[in-house]
Amino acid sequence: MKVLLRPLFILLLLAVWEAVVRLGNIPAFLLPAPTAIFAALYRGIATGLYEEHIGVTLSETALGFIVGSLGGLLLGTCVALSRRFDYFVYPIIVMFQAMPKVALAPLIIIWFGLGMTSKVVNAALVCFFPLMINTIVGLRSADEDRVALMRSLAASPLQIFAMLRVPNALPYIFAGLEIAMIFALIGAIVGEFVGAQAGLGMLIQSMNFTMDVAGQFSILLILSVIGLLLNTAVALVRKRVLFWDTSSRQAAVQAEKL
Repeated sequence: MKVLLRPLFILLLLAVWEAVVRLGNIPAFLLPAPTAIFAALYRGIATGLYEEHIGVTLSETALGFIVGSLGGLLLGTCVALSRRFDYFVYPIIVMFQAMPKVALAPLIIIWFGLGMTSKVVNAALVCFFPLMINTIVGLRSADEDRVALMRSLAASPLQIFAMLRVPNALPYIFAGLEIAMIFALIGAIVGEFVGAQAGLGMLIQSMNFTMDVAGQFSILLILSVIGLLLNTAVALVRKRVLFWDTSSRQAAVQAEKL
């Protein structure tokens, strides 16, 4: 019975939305009804309009996620383990991250062109910072008593890192990966808004010029589903890798109770 509650709640929201639009005589160019959105979604799927653009956006998101995650892990590890690196580099990274990526996107387009490269760079820049922060927090959260114990047993810094700090940091890292995956998708779409030859963001822009609001909402629906699937994929990997993590099991139990 609990499995049906979420779909029923979504259907209730859609019914309320439909009733408000129809009873309020809201123009379609302001807020289309759900039936119009699903009709536009069906037309796009039937004509194959979305296939190429979904593939482009997914490729940009995946590549940006990989590049940004590797950068976040590497920089986060360096900052966490080296106080000198932390002192000189971390403030620069924070200042760069504070810059709005929407403002940087036009420059990235100029530097890397309208192709996929600029979108990958933009996605990587957006998603690497959350993972870097989680990596730093995770590596620094190791119990100092355990670190001292391993040192007293003549463990090398590499052994302490591999056997204590990394396992302790993995829950933080995977939490950062879940956030980074969604941010990579957002970064790719922002890059496509600024300038692109293909992609769902470019398609939204083209529909904006023709005032096809229902079509834009249908793409937003596709992006929401893609984001949910990507987040679920990372969560499944986290569940497999962190089978020993008690916090993950407790969260799963709480979710089942709800």
